[in-house]
Amino acid sequence: MPVFMNDAVFFKKGFIISTDKALIDFDAVCNYLINDSYWAKGMPIEKVRTAIDNSLCFGIYKNGKQAGFARIITDKATFAYLCDVFVLPDCRSMGLSKWLVQTILAHPELQGLRRWSLATLDAHGLYRQFGFAEITNPERWMQIYTPYLKD
Repeated sequence: MPVFMNDAVFFKKGFIISTDKALIDFDAVCNYLINDSYWAKGMPIEKVRTAIDNSLCFGIYKNGKQAGFARIITDKATFAYLCDVFVLPDCRSMGLSKWLVQTILAHPELQGLRRWSLATLDAHGLYRQFGFAEITNPERWMQIYTPYLKD
């Protein structure tokens, strides 16, 4: 179970996870989201900034360098949406994504929520380990979707 101290969780391999937004390498996060992710490709940089400013963010760092990232959109009482989760290619296959999700779900401000939600194309196996499942009653869910680029 993660131990939270001063917005940081320490990891045995020299990585930390922190919710301190001052540590975020905005250029690295933007570059990955806008250029490499399938879900935010082409997002305007000012939208990324606004999204980070208005979310609970978790960064993975090693020696002060960004290694991963995730964002939570939440009211901290009833609902949380997990999004923008990634580990940079050079840091993959070390268990960091699993540790990141574990840390997010254990965060003191996110306890007792009624519902967590996320969308993923290819990481179902990761999230199932933590109790995520396909939406029940999907006919109840609705959306307005306005992509940044043509699908």
